[in-house]
Amino acid sequence: MSNSNTVGQVIRCRAAVAWEAGKPLVIEEVEVAPPQTNEVRLKILYTSLCHTDVYFWEAKGQNPLFPRIYGHEAGGIVESVGEGVTDLKAGDHVLPVFTGECKDCAHCKSEESNMCDLLRINTDRGVMLSDGKSRFSIKGKPIYHFVGTSTFSEYTVVHVGCLAKINPLAPLDKVCVLSCGISTGLGATLNVAKPKKGSTVAVFGLGAVGLAAAEGQRISGASRIIGVDLNSSRFEEAKKFGVTEFVNPKDHKKPVQEVIAELTNGGVDRSIECTGNVEAMISAFECVHDGWGVAVLVGVPHKEAVFKTHPVNFLNERTLKGTFFGNYKPRTDIPSVVEKYMNNELELEKFITHKVPFSEINKAFDYMLKGEGLRCIIHMEE
Repeated sequence: MSNSNTVGQVIRCRAAVAWEAGKPLVIEEVEVAPPQTNEVRLKILYTSLCHTDVYFWEAKGQNPLFPRIYGHEAGGIVESVGEGVTDLKAGDHVLPVFTGECKDCAHCKSEESNMCDLLRINTDRGVMLSDGKSRFSIKGKPIYHFVGTSTFSEYTVVHVGCLAKINPLAPLDKVCVLSCGISTGLGATLNVAKPKKGSTVAVFGLGAVGLAAAEGQRISGASRIIGVDLNSSRFEEAKKFGVTEFVNPKDHKKPVQEVIAELTNGGVDRSIECTGNVEAMISAFECVHDGWGVAVLVGVPHKEAVFKTHPVNFLNERTLKGTFFGNYKPRTDIPSVVEKYMNNELELEKFITHKVPFSEINKAFDYMLKGEGLRCIIHMEE
């Protein structure tokens, strides 16, 4: 892959640039500088659109930072490495991840945490850590990075700690979805909720992340998987992910946690909340069975959000947990999630509902804004 004539040189390539909030991306020729210390330059082969990209592109509640290259769910091949990079080389297959693993901080050294001090997600930073500069430019004018990945470009530069080196036989057009949303939902189940075989579980929110949580429950051998969503049109699709029954809170007068408790003889063994809605968080917690029930929060609420519940819900031996990126450490753990797919334990094809060429990337935004499908794969080679 390492084209010796590009190593150490600026690469000119296509990137989809967001010039301003909410305006369609424009395919531009950008210059991509060589990787600096602890950085890697990679060729992106496939990228996919995640709701987080859309959220920051709309820039309604965040610091707007433009022009910017979005994108963080992707698969690619290392083109060259900067100084100090020893565990990756040209030609390696990698998944870039919006959070990282430096392997040195207290979080990385802890078996329990994946929230690296150095590389955890920072949505406000538009530059590289080593020198505070961008590696992208157009005619000398810097274009900002997004969550350290910026995969809506044929080449990008990423900190080595944000790259999972994966099996080169794994099809990048499928496993690229593991670099964000699918791992988040899957890990919430497998690493945090940990349902036992035969468990009864509930999932709140049946988008890609919620369905990945359901997929984890299917893999775990749950006997009943109750899907909760305000959009009943999502129910048919969810059956492919192991969801066995459905509850739409709008169809009931009483709170949905009471509906679920009645359906399950006192509550579910595990619940996973994937909407970020405070009401859903309370419902997810209050619908688990006393004595052993565990609820896991995945969805990200708005900054001012608070919720309340009666402390007796905890005293009656219910547990409430939160998770970030499914508690996976990107470099250490994601390669084994790819192997689950390679061993046919985990199904990924059903998450991929659309495919578009890079020149039509704005179509992917349209699908997501209309709520159509789950994941749209954008292939860079036209």
